[in-house]
Amino acid sequence: MKKAKTILDFQRMKEGQEKISVLTAYDYPFARLMEQAGLDMILVGDSVGSVVAGYDNTLPVTMDEMVYHTRAVVRGASRTFVVADMPFLSYQVDLAEARRHAGRLIKEGGAQAVKLEGGEHVAATIRAIVDMDIPVIAHIGLTPQSIHRMGGYKVQGRQEAQARQLLADAEAVASAGAFAVVLEGIPATLAAEITAQLTIPTIGIGAGSGCDGQVLVIHDILGLCEKYSPKFVKRYADAGALISGAINDYIHEVKAGSFPGEEHSF
Repeated sequence: MKKAKTILDFQRMKEGQEKISVLTAYDYPFARLMEQAGLDMILVGDSVGSVVAGYDNTLPVTMDEMVYHTRAVVRGASRTFVVADMPFLSYQVDLAEARRHAGRLIKEGGAQAVKLEGGEHVAATIRAIVDMDIPVIAHIGLTPQSIHRMGGYKVQGRQEAQARQLLADAEAVASAGAFAVVLEGIPATLAAEITAQLTIPTIGIGAGSGCDGQVLVIHDILGLCEKYSPKFVKRYADAGALISGAINDYIHEVKAGSFPGEEHSF
């Protein structure tokens, strides 16, 4: 029986130059399919707020919502490494709150690790959580919880000062004990430089092919989220059209009285 990978496996994958595959999931059915396909890691992202709940951004997502979705994913993928996002305001106030909320995602949600956004300024938070023996993935570059400061979803690191800061951020989160770091929305050359600089794995999203792994939102690759269409997303299927067709067929058969038939009746 397949066993979930551990943080040691991801470190070995970086050292052996084996790419790490990551997708988001928010529920049992998608998590089950991902596990069956052999995905390396599932991220229960706070992107659930935009993708599933229809919010304009991730900021409204609560801890209770993250615990709920994490539990659902873990039930569907009990043999896959599951990481849960720490939502906005769950780790920014003080270290005691950060530790407590991280612990909830492990104890109540069943995740194996947590992810939080930020660089040098959250290094102490990462260290505090790691000191509880909770693995942490960091997230630098375009950090969605910081969209108001960034002026929207904008590529980070194009200017020299920004690039230097991202290099410093990457070193800071690694030194604080993060076992991996997500690089989002930064130039491919900078992401490759960070990947070469760090001993821990980098997971890219809109950061080029030089990262140690890649993560995308499952709804994006299936064509189920028309609200946003980032340049870095590749659509692997048009499931939206398939689902719409099925719904249309159902409506037609109900209206026509051809469903349910004898085979669907008792």
